[in-house]
Amino acid sequence: MSFNPKVTQWTDKKVWLVGASTGIGEALARQLDQLGAIQMLSARSVDKLDKLSAELNNATALPVDITSAEAVKMAFQKVMDRLGEIDLVVLLAGTYSEMSVEKFNIQSVKQQIDVNLNGTMHLLDVLLPCLIQQRKGHLSIVSSVAGYRGLPNSLAYGPTKAALINLAEALHMEMKPYNVGVSVVNPGFVDTPLTSQNTFPMPFLISAEKAAHEMIVGYEKGEFEIHFPKAFTRTLRTLRLLPYSIYFAAVKRITGGQAPAQLKNNHE
Repeated sequence: MSFNPKVTQWTDKKVWLVGASTGIGEALARQLDQLGAIQMLSARSVDKLDKLSAELNNATALPVDITSAEAVKMAFQKVMDRLGEIDLVVLLAGTYSEMSVEKFNIQSVKQQIDVNLNGTMHLLDVLLPCLIQQRKGHLSIVSSVAGYRGLPNSLAYGPTKAALINLAEALHMEMKPYNVGVSVVNPGFVDTPLTSQNTFPMPFLISAEKAAHEMIVGYEKGEFEIHFPKAFTRTLRTLRLLPYSIYFAAVKRITGGQAPAQLKNNHE
């Protein structure tokens, strides 16, 4: 079933990737470039953005700190000056810090909320009026399977990702009358510079290139939720449906009350 207008071709599609300097964002930028898209690439890492854009055929580096509402407004104006309109915007920027009850840190909580959630809201503040006026385009929010349900050691990251899933669901319903597609991307374990530091097993680990390909296929099919790798995410989607009496016991048995918080992915 198609939930969004399908992308039938990528040549000259105008794309803004936020969180494009490394990991899935970088891989997606490279693949969209090969398909002929015109891209604005944003992240905090100026050097990485400059290097990446120089290697692509039609990409412009646009550094931005999404925690600053003013910086986002300025970046958006530059996007519109360069592109004129937006066919696809992908919000990949995010941060992660493992957190248990014993190591609860309010500053880390605020940072993750500021980047993962408030940063997204800053972007929506400038994007929604534009997309509504255009009456076309696609907004894609990258969350995580860690947002499906509560998991150990994820007292900040998990809630921010759960909020993004909820947000994408609400946006999908409200933007549909304006012919604007909305999707949510929920990755499992993806091999990126951040996850390479993990010391625990990461089942069904896939490359950033594979993750980017899955996203492109999802956009082409008009999917609402794009999740991968399927062998892993389908299991977690099933857990989401269980009653608490079974869910809590299942998570404890599977993880010993530990690992799932590291269901993180490096977007930036």
